[in-house]
Amino acid sequence: MRTIWNYGKRYVPIYIIAMAAMILSILLDALSPQITKRVIDQVIIGGQMEILGKCLLGFLGIGLGRAIFQYTKEFIFDYSASGIGSRLRKDLFDHIQTLDVGYFDSHNTGELMARVKDDVDRIWNACGFVGMLILECLIHTGIIVFCMFRISPVLTLAPLMVMPVIMFYALRMERGLGQVYDKISEETAQMNTVAQENLAGVRTVKAFAREPYEIQKFQGHNQKFYDLNMEQARWIAKYQPNISFLSKALLMAVIVIGGILVIKKQITIGELGAFSEYASNIIWPMEMVGWLSNDFAAAVASNRKIQGIFQEKPKLESPDEAVGQGEIKGEICFEAVDFTLHGHEILKDISFTLPAGNTLGIMGMTGSGKSSVVNLIQRFYDTSSGRITIDGKDIRLFPLKQLRSQISVVMQDVFLFSDTIAENIKTGKKEAMGQEAVERAAVSARAHSFISRLASQYDTVIGERGVGLSGGQKQRISIARAIAKENPVLILDDSTSALDTETEKEIEGQLKALTRSTKIIIGHRISAVRHADEILVLEDGRIAERGTHQELMEKRGRYYQTYQVQYGEGEEIWQ
Repeated sequence: MRTIWNYGKRYVPIYIIAMAAMILSILLDALSPQITKRVIDQVIIGGQMEILGKCLLGFLGIGLGRAIFQYTKEFIFDYSASGIGSRLRKDLFDHIQTLDVGYFDSHNTGELMARVKDDVDRIWNACGFVGMLILECLIHTGIIVFCMFRISPVLTLAPLMVMPVIMFYALRMERGLGQVYDKISEETAQMNTVAQENLAGVRTVKAFAREPYEIQKFQGHNQKFYDLNMEQARWIAKYQPNISFLSKALLMAVIVIGGILVIKKQITIGELGAFSEYASNIIWPMEMVGWLSNDFAAAVASNRKIQGIFQEKPKLESPDEAVGQGEIKGEICFEAVDFTLHGHEILKDISFTLPAGNTLGIMGMTGSGKSSVVNLIQRFYDTSSGRITIDGKDIRLFPLKQLRSQISVVMQDVFLFSDTIAENIKTGKKEAMGQEAVERAAVSARAHSFISRLASQYDTVIGERGVGLSGGQKQRISIARAIAKENPVLILDDSTSALDTETEKEIEGQLKALTRSTKIIIGHRISAVRHADEILVLEDGRIAERGTHQELMEKRGRYYQTYQVQYGEGEEIWQ
């Protein structure tokens, strides 16, 4: 497990330097009241004006020394915390990338965003500014108490009696705030998810006039977030005033008791002045205990959540060595494949062989299991029983990177990155693909014509999820992205649903020319699959019919009925 120590141990040497600078700064701070004592006792009362200059130079030297050591301390803590936070965030993001698709089925985007951003930030603070102040408070308090004890053991009893009470209140407050912080963190993730879904689907929201519902939904989470923050405020309000009151009472007790000791000549006025200055210096660490414990409790809670993600391991095993060298040929075979997900049977007894270079068409109603075939070929999930082979080798023997790098997929739900059109088409082979290959793929996908009309053409930056493009334009860029990879396996999952029939026909002609690619075409329209070497018709996760277009038409079964619904009696689609 990647503990915070694993990230922090490399910074131990400079942390030691920072600690040394901190201690020297505190010692200089503790020296200042001693000079105050000399000024009062020897200069003001004793009239020794000749030492006043030395005392003033002492104050100046202390101020300059503290400035240097404080800067050194704070810079090193900030530098170290930045390194720890940066590496932790990178490793967390990298680890999330290794997790299976199944993990993302049960964890929403907002939750993961909160872990990567907010929770890492809290740990960053704990390793930097907050952690520095906690250490400084502890060391500062110890040194100051020692200095006060040297002046007057009797007078030191006052702060020693008050400090445990303040610590009691601080611990009670920390315990309550720790529970609240857990709830606030979870609610932050939920609220992020609601906001992210709303913004990503803003067109759907507006199309269905759903704004009032979305506002109410967000307000529900916002209100809960408000209530939790008010609960946090109540914990602070319950104990923080007590801490502040005791701090002020301590100063008053020091002045009263110290005055009595001066009258009895047990301490001098200068010593009382120095002790009062020490007492003032010991107040700020005690007042900050509550705030620091809040932030530290939040960091502990955040670390617990992050470690929970690090404990997640990919359920799909990937061998270290590749079974085959170079590119695969592309023969795909399903052997009695069953697939169950989250207790639901998705596919049952699916068997077929797709020779390299051939085309398989898959049809079926929504929920029949068509997209699950794609997910299994890419090993987003493993089969429940049976096996899938490519070129005669079980796909579980292929390293995941090698397997997926040989497959081009046009997803049903088109996703384009916030980048240029050229960079979107290059996805998967950014370094190896030149502009000529990009344009060639765009021509094949019938995207070149509309791209050329854009002001910046292939350098046009498109928004998140392809905002600014029509559905058909996004699909054509997605098809170009798959074609450009020139992989031995090409899968199109309902990838022409937003295209007009003429464009679909032109793209189909281009796909036919890709004779070296094994193609799987999933569609709802007969026109998308009719030229496939074999067509599977799925129903309730099983193969209901199979054959060529002509064979299925002659059977007059489900495929024929679909044809009649789409084209009617006597009509024929393009040859």
